Amino acid sequence: MDLNTVTDVRDARLREPWRPGDAWLGGGTYLFSEPQPHLRRLIDLSRTGWEPLTRHADGSLEIAATCTVARLSRYGRTLDAPAAPLFEQCCRAFLASFKIWNMATVGGNLCNGLPAGPLISLTAALDGTCLLRAQDGSSRRVRVVDFITGAGRKDLAEGELLRSVTLPGRALRCRTAFRQASLYGLGRSGALVVGTLDPLDGSLAVTISAATVRPFRFWFPLPPTREALRTAVVAAVRDEDWFDDIHGLPEWRRHMGLRLAEEVRRELIRTTGEDAR
Repeated sequence: MDLNTVTDVRDARLREPWRPGDAWLGGGTYLFSEPQPHLRRLIDLSRTGWEPLTRHADGSLEIAATCTVARLSRYGRTLDAPAAPLFEQCCRAFLASFKIWNMATVGGNLCNGLPAGPLISLTAALDGTCLLRAQDGSSRRVRVVDFITGAGRKDLAEGELLRSVTLPGRALRCRTAFRQASLYGLGRSGALVVGTLDPLDGSLAVTISAATVRPFRFWFPLPPTREALRTAVVAAVRDEDWFDDIHGLPEWRRHMGLRLAEEVRRELIRTTGEDAR
């Protein structure tokens, strides 16, 4: 797609004042996929030199906004942690061509805020936190589940930049369970559910995304019963929170969200030897 309204592309390292019509340019796979008549200038992040993936001393993993899906996938295959399989599972849930796979970024996937964004699913399920930088140089942190506020909506001010997402070390040590459903064999996710079981305290979390307009994460201090999980989901997710588009009606998404949530609960509980009822 030609962005014929764009008159300039600037290097993000110049830190020039933000202007109306500006947009951050990461991989560009969304920006160049459809008309963007409101844009006048692109601020290119490709030369920032941010380290794609950084494992900190406390065990946490910081993922730069410019880290590509391909790079994250390769890292997940070498990560020595119980949650490692979830990286590849979510990356493979990305409906993408070879070009998009190698150009699309983690930051772009989050900032688009699309319900089917699989990197939203990954980082929300692992209790990730976004680092946001404002134009005045100040920064703030927001949990991924709070950063995405609706379909295509996020907690991002004008000119504010998503710098990175950090996954806590404790989350990486969790056992995980993954389920995905689509109306088509290679279609966009209609429901994606991730369960995590903390080996330290036995707490269990279930995160529902794709089926809903934003990710919903349910945390339980001890593994819940089937009824307790269902009650929590039904109480928190309103009728209007179940997403509605060509890839699935709200009623179907609700059914699949509840069904897959129960499947991941049962899978994780079996690993503890507890009663799965």
